[in-house]
Amino acid sequence: MASIADYYAGKSVLITGATGFMGKVLVEKLLRCCPGVSALYVLVRPKAGQSMQQRVSDMMKCKLFDRVREEDPDFHKKVVPISSELTQPGLAISPQDESKLVACVNIVFHCAATIRFDEPLKHALQLNVIATQQLLSLAKQMHNLEAFVHISTAYANCNRRHIDEVIYPPPVEPKKLIDSLEWMDDGMVRDITPRLIGERPNTYTYTKALAECVVQQESDKLNIAIIRPSIVGASWQEPFPGWIDNFNGPSGVFIAAGKGILRTMRANNDAVADLIPVDVVINLTLAAGWYTAVHRPKTALVYNCTTGGINPFHWGEIGECGYHVMSTFKRNPLEQAFRRPNANITSNYLINQYWILVSHKFPALLYDLYLRLSGQKPHMMRIFNRLHKAISLLEYFSSQDWEWNSDNMSMLMGHLSPEDRKTFNFDVRQLNWPEYIENYCIGTKKYVLNEDMSDIPAARQHLRKLRNIRYTFNTLLLVFIWRVFIARSQMARNIWYFVVSLCFKFLSYFRASSTLTN
Repeated sequence: MASIADYYAGKSVLITGATGFMGKVLVEKLLRCCPGVSALYVLVRPKAGQSMQQRVSDMMKCKLFDRVREEDPDFHKKVVPISSELTQPGLAISPQDESKLVACVNIVFHCAATIRFDEPLKHALQLNVIATQQLLSLAKQMHNLEAFVHISTAYANCNRRHIDEVIYPPPVEPKKLIDSLEWMDDGMVRDITPRLIGERPNTYTYTKALAECVVQQESDKLNIAIIRPSIVGASWQEPFPGWIDNFNGPSGVFIAAGKGILRTMRANNDAVADLIPVDVVINLTLAAGWYTAVHRPKTALVYNCTTGGINPFHWGEIGECGYHVMSTFKRNPLEQAFRRPNANITSNYLINQYWILVSHKFPALLYDLYLRLSGQKPHMMRIFNRLHKAISLLEYFSSQDWEWNSDNMSMLMGHLSPEDRKTFNFDVRQLNWPEYIENYCIGTKKYVLNEDMSDIPAARQHLRKLRNIRYTFNTLLLVFIWRVFIARSQMARNIWYFVVSLCFKFLSYFRASSTLTN
């Protein structure tokens, strides 16, 4: 049987969401490890002031493509941008481009989606469900299509505690929901959204469950695979450790903790933080595309791409009691940190609210007061309000556990040759969490914040300065409070005089002993 790279040789691939985080890694991996691939057609939405060609060109200039650029300076010629808009009928693909795709494409990777947890239901439905329907309609017209791979999420069925590699019945028939919401205004949809999503925490997981149902409905006409990654994080190995380009999910949490802004977070210390490196997801996706096209399974196969049941990492390991994030940012601090990295992870609501008041809001108010007095515009409270909103959206996932079956993932690994297991590695048993999290944190510093590693000594000096300020402030606060007690309480004065007298006697005894010894 042909290897994965040999299979993709000569093939034309259509990718949606290619300018997103996972899409970029997919494009890079195909170009670098499947050099014989014929063409990568990428659906791109023109942005204001930027053409689709310019967006793709800018994407391929980023550091992610350095390795493939060294091996093949002309790699960009294989990437063909196709103007498209997921919110428009027919995905706004021109008739000429549609004819080209119908005639040429062999494999479709559908990565595009809105991943915002608080996306309005109507918009999430358009991007995650209706756009998927329209892409499937286009795929059914393709003369040489061999596989359609849909990227879902492991949390599409988060209303269940044990999740098998099957497509569960949808919460509602997608077509009925689409028809019902079509005539409603945004206010009406917003009012009924909580009733519609039910036990699911947000519109993202709800619409991704509906999208799986839409994909399943076409499984008798197309060779389909569904990939369900959990919380996608920075790269583990490829193209280099720690690559990340966004603030989404754990990246924003890590950066906020490293900057000393995030000092408390409500989470269950013992709950699994089901992180999955982006390169693991992409390797599995490419292997699933190969298996689907070559073996043509009778039903759509679902792959739960998770780590919790195989090699777990826990939320408590992010905080000070863990040995991962905080220790990394103390060795490799971020520039101009607001405070020293020190996060408290607690599952208790009242304790969390106390720390928010003491460690978030009070310092933010003091800093904003300082900015006002110095003639600058206050902004720290606004930053903390945005942080609290983002963290609150994560609480559902950081406070509980799920069990995912991963038999199909294991089955697929068993079908790979030794060479393909190495080139397209998705065996998370090999993942070393301390090393991965350290690379992840450094990656946020280098690739998201664009900070220079040579400035680490200055950043460490800044942390020492913050430590001295903290010690000085705490000492002055303690003295102030104690003086207030002394002024108001005879008992406090007696204790104070007793302690001072005891210290004086100890010093006198120490001096006398030193004199006798000499």
